Amino acid sequence: MNKIKGVLPPMITPFKENGDIDYEGFISNIQKWNKDKIAGYLVIGSNSETVYLNEEEKLNLVKYTVENAAPGRAVMVGSGLESTRETISFTNKCARLGAHSALVLTPFYYGSSMTTKSLIKHFTTVADASDIPILIYNVSKFTHVNISADAIVELSRHPNIVGMKDSNGDVPQLATFLRVADPSFQVMTGTFSAWYPALALGITGIISAMANCCPNEITETQELFDAGKWEEARDLYNRMFPVNAAVTGAFGVAGLKFATDYTGYKGGRVRSPLLDSSDEEKSKIIEILQRAKIKNTGEYNGH
Repeated sequence: MNKIKGVLPPMITPFKENGDIDYEGFISNIQKWNKDKIAGYLVIGSNSETVYLNEEEKLNLVKYTVENAAPGRAVMVGSGLESTRETISFTNKCARLGAHSALVLTPFYYGSSMTTKSLIKHFTTVADASDIPILIYNVSKFTHVNISADAIVELSRHPNIVGMKDSNGDVPQLATFLRVADPSFQVMTGTFSAWYPALALGITGIISAMANCCPNEITETQELFDAGKWEEARDLYNRMFPVNAAVTGAFGVAGLKFATDYTGYKGGRVRSPLLDSSDEEKSKIIEILQRAKIKNTGEYNGH
């Protein structure tokens, strides 16, 4: 698997008012993103509300992503489950549907037992049995597990573990992972908040929630940086930073979905027990988007 250069949105899952998945809206988003400057797709990741999906729904979303993604774009699936056995089984079901790679979350339920030794064994066993290359997903704000550099030293040298997504936004940790990993191993950042520093470190790929609503601005930051226009890249990064803080932290998945609606995609409802954004929250998100010079190209009319 070649290293990814560019942006992958961790795709949202639009829900209808009754809680069912809006598959038409989901496919519509892919078709719209196909026209944007992105490198591929992450389906059933954290921002997909994956923990609220059953297996049939997950596999349907993988199937529709593979069928509708533009040619040449990477299709990555979030296939990590709590047990090693179930992770292998589900990863290979996704592989049979045509997924190119799998992003495997660190198990976390028995967090105190997720030592470096246990995580090395888990990811090695999954990689040995997976029909597609795997990447490690490190997102401590959800799992409260932070994979160690010692684990990356060993895992990065496995022929079927090709990279990782680190969503912690910890730039020194990113630098450490890059330093200790095998040169063939791709370290990707999982948050726009670390994007400009990551580019300066030589990181070429990002999986960012903000790419659901503002994919081209993330890509343009990279394009400007690669062209040596570092001040312009930094200015765009700084302008978009508050948007990222809003849709990945302050207002959660519901806020991300509203911003996605506002920018012309299909955000849809969240699935219970999450709550949709309130009118007050929507007003705050609109203000943040407008300050970032993001236009309302969707159907939102203020009601």
